[in-house]
Amino acid sequence: MKETFAPATGPAGQRGSVPAPAALVAKVRTLAPTMTRSMQRVAEAVAGDPAGCAALTVTGLAERTGTSEATVVRTARLLGYPGYRDLRLALAGLAAQQQSGGSPAITTDIAVDDPIADVVAKLAYDEQQTLADTAAGLDTVQLGAAVTALAAARRTDVYGIGASGLVAQDLTQKLLRIGLIAHAPGDPHLAVTNAVQLRAGDVAVAITHSGSTGDVIEPLRVAFEHGATTVAITGRPDSPVTQYADHVLTTATSRETELRPAAMSSRTSQLLVVDCLFVGVAQRTYDTAGPALAASYEALAHRHGAPRARP
Repeated sequence: MKETFAPATGPAGQRGSVPAPAALVAKVRTLAPTMTRSMQRVAEAVAGDPAGCAALTVTGLAERTGTSEATVVRTARLLGYPGYRDLRLALAGLAAQQQSGGSPAITTDIAVDDPIADVVAKLAYDEQQTLADTAAGLDTVQLGAAVTALAAARRTDVYGIGASGLVAQDLTQKLLRIGLIAHAPGDPHLAVTNAVQLRAGDVAVAITHSGSTGDVIEPLRVAFEHGATTVAITGRPDSPVTQYADHVLTTATSRETELRPAAMSSRTSQLLVVDCLFVGVAQRTYDTAGPALAASYEALAHRHGAPRARP
């Protein structure tokens, strides 16, 4: 039985490497809702004016945001940097990237009376930004470790409810198509009873944007305590689900609006992470995954109007 641990929030407990400059804005979008108001002011300042903030000392940034030096340092650490010096370096890098040519500013707020062409443009931009933020903030060390575990797993259980449940089914179907054993129980009670059967060498994946969905956390906890390797795909890296995750993969999401619930954009980023996991596993197991994919395509070809090859 593995020991339960708290989510890593400081430099000593960081699971991955220091975020690249391009990931800074995505980190702020993801973590700001969970920050204190004073930390939000610091985060919003560095994301909104990286060049200006990069020129400030820790005291200067504290004065600019009406906070304290300690708050500035805590914010830097929460964003994934060991200290303020590392955050300043990232800000300088981000400012240089923006000066070399960035995307034009656009608001993604959708009004009730927006023309349909504007709706399409705003949704497309929002989807692109969500995917870009997720890619920029994704810890490839954690991703690689999760891929390694999945590729060698005797069995994989994937837990998700609602929109995240659809993503759980997507990952399960992908793994099944390359010959791996995978389950995505839709019933929360069945998820827990399945998790009881997991052992070392098995993998459990929890998908929850909020990171606080009880019906997802419970089976992951059971799987963790029974020795399975556990993975959390979440938009909140400091949320309860990460207490029982060996590997945490953080997703980004756009701001929730009246006409576009968070579930819609969070699913986009979750599907990107799932695709990254699947492709990584398929690469690691290509000798068996390749023939399995070919066989599944062949088995379904006649359903899509293509004739099956003769033996």
